[in-house]
Amino acid sequence: MNHEPLVRWDWLFAHLGPIADRVGQHLYLAAIAVGVGFAISFALAAISIRRRKLYPAVTVLATAEYTIPSFALFAALVTITGLSILTAEIPLVLYTIILFVPNIVAGFDSVPWDVLDAADGMGFTRGQRWWRVELPLAVPLVVAGLRLASVSTIGLVTVSAILGQGFGGLGYYILDGYQRHFTTEILVGGLLSIALAVVADMAFVLLQRLLTPWAARRAEVR
Repeated sequence: MNHEPLVRWDWLFAHLGPIADRVGQHLYLAAIAVGVGFAISFALAAISIRRRKLYPAVTVLATAEYTIPSFALFAALVTITGLSILTAEIPLVLYTIILFVPNIVAGFDSVPWDVLDAADGMGFTRGQRWWRVELPLAVPLVVAGLRLASVSTIGLVTVSAILGQGFGGLGYYILDGYQRHFTTEILVGGLLSIALAVVADMAFVLLQRLLTPWAARRAEVR
């Protein structure tokens, strides 16, 4: 009785091109979702900060979106938007909002009032205070939201493979491997998805250090 090896290296080396294409598609879908989700969330967070009474409603709506199973949402959207990139992106964008909004709001809330008073005392306009004081000090929590959303979205992109071969990035290999009982494909899709999430997380950690060099210096002093 012949046993299929855990990894078919001949298949792997013969499919390096298609695998690279799937990695690119995975990153493309995730980048759009995180970018659009961040833009929408930043606007919602800004409104919530200025209009505090709206913040609970924004949070409830965002949380409600997150409770919808991704599989069901993808399937439901097919009947409305068809098999399109919009169908893949809508759930991915919606799921980032609950991760972004609280972190962005918390980031700006973490700015000490005495720092804001000092900025006002120095004659900063509202715009100058936001750009030169509030935003830099809010960066750590904002980037924390980016880290969570990017890792989560990279994982969720795999679920969009249910839409067909043109979607799902590396999730295509997980689904196809499962259907064919082909372990090599499952490992390729799963391990590379994990690797992308780890690389994205590390990239945002580096970005935070570049944007907040004073935090590293403060840590060194301690």
